[in-house]
Parts: sequence; C-alpha cells; structure tokens
Amino acid sequence: MARVIAICNQKGGVGKTTTSVNLGAYLAASGKKVLLIDFDPQANASSGVGLAKNADVKNIYHGVLAEAAPMELVRQTGVHRYEFIPAHPSLAGLTIELLQKPEREYYLHKFLDPFRYVYDYILIDLPPSVSLLTVNGLVAADEVLIPVQCEYYGLEGLSQLLETVDMINKNLGRNLKIAGAVITMYDAREHLSREVAKEVRRHFNGHVYDVEIPRSIALAEAPSFGKPVISYAPDTPGARAYERLAREVIAQEVRSREAVNEKIMEAPQAIATQVIAPIAPVVPTKPFRERTIPIRVVVAKTESIPAANGPKILYEHSV
Repeated sequence: MARVIAICNQKGGVGKTTTSVNLGAYLAASGKKVLLIDFDPQANASSGVGLAKNADVKNIYHGVLAEAAPMELVRQTGVHRYEFIPAHPSLAGLTIELLQKPEREYYLHKFLDPFRYVYDYILIDLPPSVSLLTVNGLVAADEVLIPVQCEYYGLEGLSQLLETVDMINKNLGRNLKIAGAVITMYDAREHLSREVAKEVRRHFNGHVYDVEIPRSIALAEAPSFGKPVISYAPDTPGARAYERLAREVIAQEVRSREAVNEKIMEAPQAIATQVIAPIAPVVPTKPFRERTIPIRVVVAKTESIPAANGPKILYEHSV
C-alpha cells in the first residue's frame, strides 16, 4: 500500500514544490514507483516535470469532480517509475464548487483510493495557504513533510502548520502524522541559516531530517527546462542533498516496517502468557467417598510373535 505524503507549508517560497518534484524523482531512482499529485493552482510542479505551462489537458480538477477516470489523468515524467497528475489554474475554483457539498474535505482522499495499491509513494504538492484545497490534501495524506526555509518566517509557518494538523486530527477524525521537517535554502556561510537550523533541531518535537537542502543554482534552473534536478544536473550539491533526503525517507519506511514486525512477534508471547497463567484449583463443594476401581494393565510384547497369535500378556496388576 502506498505511503501518501503531503508536502506542505502555509508559508510560500520555502522550497515546497522543489522538494515535491525532486524527492519524487530520487525515490523513483531508488526503485520506488512514485505518483506526484499537483494540487496547487499555480501548477508549478506540473511544469517542473515537463508539462507546458497552462496546457489544456485533463487534470486533477476533473478527477476530483469525477469528470474523468482517475487513471486517464496519469502522465509520464522523464524519470522511470515516476508519474504525475497535473494541476491547472482552474483548480482555484474547486474551493467554491466544493463549499456546499457534504464531506467536502474528503474529495481528494476518495479520488486517491484507486492509486493506493498501485504505487509505493504518492506525493501531494499543496498550495501555500490554509484553504479547502490544503485541507483536502492533508486529509488524503498519511503523513506531512514540512520544508522549513532558513529564515525567521519559516519558523512561524512551521508552528502554524502544526496547529492545522492538530485541528484536522481532532475535528475530522484523522491520524495524520508528521513525517518530518526538512531544512531548505540552507547556506552554511550565513549566520541566520545556521541559527534557524539549530532552533528547528532544538525545539521541534517531531523528526528533523539530517540533510539540509542548500541554496543551489541548479535547483533554481531545472524547472525552466521542465526537468527534476536528477535529469538536469545530478552531480550538483542540491541534487546530492535530495538523493540523501530520499534515502532518509525510505529508511523511515524500513524502521516502521521493522516496528510492526516486532509487535507481531510479541503478540503470540502475550497470548501465551495469558493462556499459561496459573489456574486456581477446583475445590469440591460436597465431600465424596474414596473408591477403589480395579484396573487391568496389559503390556504387550509383539516381537517375533505372529500376528495371528495376538499379543502375549506379560503381567497383570489390579489396583
């Protein structure tokens, strides 16, 4: 079953779409089958993997409203095992169309159901705002990955998103988890970058990925060519950083699977402990008389005795 991860931060310009596009590419390069859902009306993730800007094609808008079959919307990227469903500026109108509908927060969740057993990872690129689109994306996901820019406002966006996740879990009955925070646009030469990274690692209660995504010209240029950085400049620091991030994300999956296996192995032991628990002796409520019952014990020795003659009785004893 797919691991569905929403890449989200309520603040814009933190490297959210860059992370969505390039994390997906390196997960695919690691052997995982990946689907990228562009759920941002700006459609930057779609153009970042090769779709012409504002291309007139069926997109996630048609899928969520059941105006197109889900599998019809899937398009290929230039990376093997990496596919995507595009967005379009018309997606902004979806908020108004869903406003009066029942269970309006679950439309994307229902749309993704046919894909959950087809892919290893489904990544959802969300808009940088708190809207019905963002809520739909978070409800559809199992986990949230939060890009945190190395600036003061990046820390504010992080705290606001945690409040939103808590609200969704409480009010919509979800169990949305924080996959982790990833530090983006990091420059080790800048004092502010170092301080923000230190503060995030010191005070964030959730997981913080070890890798820090650096500022990189290659990461900035790759979208203009419609390519993930793995296809544009794989030997650059930004590319190597996203490769490390993909390895860390996969490692989380392995640790989670091992934890589940440990619980499965512990379960029989717990059951055995209950079954083998001492049983209190049964005390008769009425006295009874002792009786002697004659028992005839027969021990047969069949060696070298023909079957027709039957067993030979060696001794008898009555009790």
